Amino acid sequence: MVLMKITFPLQRRVRLAQGLWLLSWLSVLSGGFLFCLGVYLKTELIRRAEIMDYTDIHVVPNILMMVGLASIGTNWFASRVCQDSLDATRFPRWKPFLLGWFAMAVVLCSLLLAAMVLCFALILYFLGNGIRFYRDTDVPGRCFQKETIDRLQMELRCCGNNNYRDWFEVQWISNRYLDFTSKEVKDRVRSNVDGRYLLDGVPFSCCNPASPRPCLHTQLLDRNAHYNFELQTEELNLYNRGCRQALVEYYMGLMNRIGPGVLSVIFMQASVFVSLRYLQTATEGAMALENPEDDSEGYLLEKSIPETIEDCKSQVLTLLKLGPVDPGDAEAPAEDKGAADAATSG
Repeated sequence: MVLMKITFPLQRRVRLAQGLWLLSWLSVLSGGFLFCLGVYLKTELIRRAEIMDYTDIHVVPNILMMVGLASIGTNWFASRVCQDSLDATRFPRWKPFLLGWFAMAVVLCSLLLAAMVLCFALILYFLGNGIRFYRDTDVPGRCFQKETIDRLQMELRCCGNNNYRDWFEVQWISNRYLDFTSKEVKDRVRSNVDGRYLLDGVPFSCCNPASPRPCLHTQLLDRNAHYNFELQTEELNLYNRGCRQALVEYYMGLMNRIGPGVLSVIFMQASVFVSLRYLQTATEGAMALENPEDDSEGYLLEKSIPETIEDCKSQVLTLLKLGPVDPGDAEAPAEDKGAADAATSG
């Protein structure tokens, strides 16, 4: 049973070819948009790379760039097919490549959907415990860790991984700036099992400029260290939101802006797929007629969906030589081998 059959007069085939040509070039532009989108997203991820432990998220912009380039090529091919679809002498040269084009279009749409799902799944694992390297300004590869984290906390108005208390659990002051001859420093280092210099303080970048009083970011747990200060009530003095939550919100907002664009590209690619299939079948039907200008029929599938799946499955198995073997075919070589052995022994 033919699926979604439509009758195409000559004028309708011409309009379909013209519309598909325009849609193909719009899809070429959308492929360029996808590539630029992937570059932009990868740049944003590289900016925060020093504080991220989970780098597999880079597969998402890589997919966008790859699909963008492939989309440019496939839609350029579709535009060329449209130009030659009404020429009986030039259209047949494209027929051997159309099956591969349809397979490529399905793969591209599937990759785009997979990239979106993967991005939303991996985005929750973005921020690692990067604050533990805040002090390593002399360590190769981490020289700019402090600057990156300070800028991040000021730009996103956040502090620590989950909240400002995360800074109480890491040594964020480098040993080169500690006076180990001081009794206070020695006592703090000895009081810690790991020999770290821990403070009840946070970096200056955690200070909230909206606070009505000068920023207090040291000795936060000592009620007597600062006059008229209560940490629980002075919420405006430090950012309460953690940077993990801030980063997730930032990238989720970015994905929400990118998502509609990617979905529109998928819809456009699907439209090219359907239109080109109708144009192919209608053109082939017209070429089989005595008068190619007569009405022809176009369709999406020559058979029903289950029958088409079975045909594709059998073709793949045949291609891979994994199809069922006829017992008669298997016995014939054995009989030939036995006859040859008998002849040799005789």
